[in-house]
Amino acid sequence: MTATPASTPGVRVILDARPIQAPERWPVTATYAGQLVEAFDAEPLAGESFVFLLASELDDPTSRFRRLEVVGRRLLPPTRLLRSVASTVDPFVVRGATIGAAWRAERRGAAGAVHHTLSGTVPVASGLPVVATLLDLAPWEIPAAFGRGPARLGHRLRARLLHDAAAVIVGTSEVARATTRLLRIRPSRIHVIALAARPDFDPGPDLEPGSVAANRPDTRRERERLGLPERYLVYTGRFDARHDPRTLLAALGELAVAGRPTDLPDDVAWPPRLLLAGASPADRAALARVADRAGVGNCLVYAPHLEPPRLAALVRCARAAVLPAVSEAAGLAAIEALACATPVVASAVGALPPIVGTAGILVEPRSPSRLAAALAAAWADERVHARIAAEARERAAFERRTWSDVARETRVVYALAARSARAAPR
Repeated sequence: MTATPASTPGVRVILDARPIQAPERWPVTATYAGQLVEAFDAEPLAGESFVFLLASELDDPTSRFRRLEVVGRRLLPPTRLLRSVASTVDPFVVRGATIGAAWRAERRGAAGAVHHTLSGTVPVASGLPVVATLLDLAPWEIPAAFGRGPARLGHRLRARLLHDAAAVIVGTSEVARATTRLLRIRPSRIHVIALAARPDFDPGPDLEPGSVAANRPDTRRERERLGLPERYLVYTGRFDARHDPRTLLAALGELAVAGRPTDLPDDVAWPPRLLLAGASPADRAALARVADRAGVGNCLVYAPHLEPPRLAALVRCARAAVLPAVSEAAGLAAIEALACATPVVASAVGALPPIVGTAGILVEPRSPSRLAAALAAAWADERVHARIAAEARERAAFERRTWSDVARETRVVYALAARSARAAPR
């Protein structure tokens, strides 16, 4: 992890804030960007200033950051409307928006300037050192799903630009190694800064073993609103090729065929009940068809996009959080579940193994039978569930990381990138 010196100089940060404007398009990146800038805002740094890049057709969410010195807001055209061509055009549009953004930065007390890209768009030859946070490796890990047509050229261009970035931030050492292998980025330029859960995702006041958080009034209201039983699993992942809800439904189907465990209490449903959070109407329709074919349509409960306090209440009281994935470079859903003291059943890919560890069950990706066995253990085997739940409670109680930590370590990377740019021969 990047060390934090006693005093970190402030720099001018040109930051692509478009993900905060469109969380439905970039859910993980929007959370990352919003929490990071909010942490910067909570603890302003002398000499630090910001230029935000924003989509011209969307509302500006950065106005809520009152304590930061914002010296400019650059409005970008709606390149997202270009769909697959956007990834190729965006680097040139962003380059144009950064021209002059570092002007007089050092006269205002900054120790240089950097461009921090969060959305994956790296500017072409902007003249500024680029700091790129890499939250997604799917375009290179599963290119068949993300590299078709014009998008393929965009991903190749992005890989080349990332190769030349001054610094690349990732969340785990495993993702750092994958980044080196897939994108051929030098390890010396990769910085591991672990992510944190949002403040609402905590274990709550009743962390004692055996407490029934699901019976708290706020959670009971959420469960009753959705028609959830007291025992349920929760899925808060994505509904695209990165994650794998179809394998999850197939696993539930296998459990239905296998039959109810003889020692399962009569008042506990079988197969397990599953809450799918954040599914769009189109996602729901597609998943409902798959669930009906698997014979588990009545096992599913859908929730729309929920604000963090409501979602956290439901994650906190789930029997386990489930995250089958094919590619996962951030692991934020698992981080937030564990922050709530909720154990996790997940695929052993990307960032998930080091994040989940012994506080859950890891299985091979795209294997309905192995996922089914893990779900059965977490749902019906009290000894297994007690073990992973105890480890999750331990983690939640003693390993609390905050976005203030993430912001402090990110500022160190800014300072290093700005300093290396000043020291480079001209």
